[in-house]
Amino acid sequence: MFNRPGTRVSQQLNLLSTRLAEENPALEGVLSPFQAIDRIGYAAGLLEPGEESYAFTISWWPMIAILGTFSAGKSTFINEYIGHKVQRSGSQAVDDRFTVISYGSTDTVKELPGLALDGDPRFPFYRVSDEIERLGDGGGRTVDHFLSMKTVQSERLRGRILIDSPGFDADEQRTTILQLTDHIIDLSDLVLVFFDARHPEPGAMRDTLEHLVNRVAARNDFTKLVFVLNQIDTTWREDNLEEVVSAWQRAVVRQGNATGRFYCIYNESAAVEIGDPQVRARYEQKASRDREEIHAKISEISSSRSYRIVGAMQAIAESIEMDAVPALTEAMHKWRRRVLQADVVLMALFLAAVIYGAQLLTGGFSAWFDGRLFQAVEARPWVSGVVLILLVAFLLGIHFFNRGWVARRVERGLPQETATGNWRAAFRKNTVIWRSVFRKSPVGLGRGAVRQLHKLREQAEAYVQRLNNQFMDTGPSQPAGRADDANPETSRSPEGAGPKTQA
Repeated sequence: MFNRPGTRVSQQLNLLSTRLAEENPALEGVLSPFQAIDRIGYAAGLLEPGEESYAFTISWWPMIAILGTFSAGKSTFINEYIGHKVQRSGSQAVDDRFTVISYGSTDTVKELPGLALDGDPRFPFYRVSDEIERLGDGGGRTVDHFLSMKTVQSERLRGRILIDSPGFDADEQRTTILQLTDHIIDLSDLVLVFFDARHPEPGAMRDTLEHLVNRVAARNDFTKLVFVLNQIDTTWREDNLEEVVSAWQRAVVRQGNATGRFYCIYNESAAVEIGDPQVRARYEQKASRDREEIHAKISEISSSRSYRIVGAMQAIAESIEMDAVPALTEAMHKWRRRVLQADVVLMALFLAAVIYGAQLLTGGFSAWFDGRLFQAVEARPWVSGVVLILLVAFLLGIHFFNRGWVARRVERGLPQETATGNWRAAFRKNTVIWRSVFRKSPVGLGRGAVRQLHKLREQAEAYVQRLNNQFMDTGPSQPAGRADDANPETSRSPEGAGPKTQA
């Protein structure tokens, strides 16, 4: 059995299941299909048993990334939204690391090092230390130089994660910061980009703007990007908020964003005094309305993340069947064809050399016809047996040498990192010495596995229907939070997955 109780993956999946039950019961039971796909991945060699799981390739919590320059009001917004003073705020740079803010068990803010994120697949920076090391500049910086984690008991954090970024103002870590920002944008469901209304010239943010907007434009995912013009209270004297917003909108559109949608807010507890009552009323109304819309967007992503996770499970199953199986089958066909071709050529050369050597030893080809060759064999009968054994051994040696030599070259054409796992490792499993070269289907991906993948894709549709019933309240009346009701098979807990309601 794969991933027996006590293995690292089994323990991590149980932790994930427990946290899902606490914070996102809508996804309770969804781990079971992931574990079923894992078993197929292990059998095929796509995943390493005890070390990897498809459940670790996605973020299970909705993620809201908050990006921007120093002093743009990111930390103040976070503290106000959560209802706790989690982040330090000020006009100068107060934090030079990404901070992942998650739901905790107490009202006291607890801070953990970046290693807590790097080693826990429940969070979005699982194994990010490998990426940091790859991007490192030789300065010996570790994951703790770039990441930290804070937890606090706030209902607005239940079932979601906030990520506060360091400012993008240039420093010696800028390259790594921007690379990590790319990673965050890819994983996030919502990205809030904060600008400071006290610095209305967009040129000061041109590099950062270009990086952020172009990154999202390349993925055609503008809907997750929201621009927030903060501290608009500082513009009250000129009363030119519309002009400031328009300047930023034009700058964003020039970078490729077709929407240019902006929200305008400020924090009343830290605002300047607005002397004109009419301007103050207008600004307060604008800020209040936009803040409510931002909060509503954050609340809405919880349901969308649940659908994305179910969709990811369905996509992995489909990709194994539609991408991995054909690619591995084609690689095996290429390997088999080239091995047999090489066998024929080398064996023909070897036999030609044997025949040529025999005729030299027996005095030419005439010896074959006047019986001298047969007389020599009859005089030493043991020679024929030894020669036959050596001949067979040498031919087998040629074959197995060809298998390994050709396999290594075919393997180079396959990717190591894909959404379905390591294709090279899976191909290697098909070319080990005890596997027949004439095998047609990849190991672990035969008809039975394909039928199981079809079944898992059908289960994903059942989960979507269950989510519809929960979030849209259009389905039949039934207890909430039991996604496994949509799929009776999930009531059977796989080994090491804990109680049936957890995985």
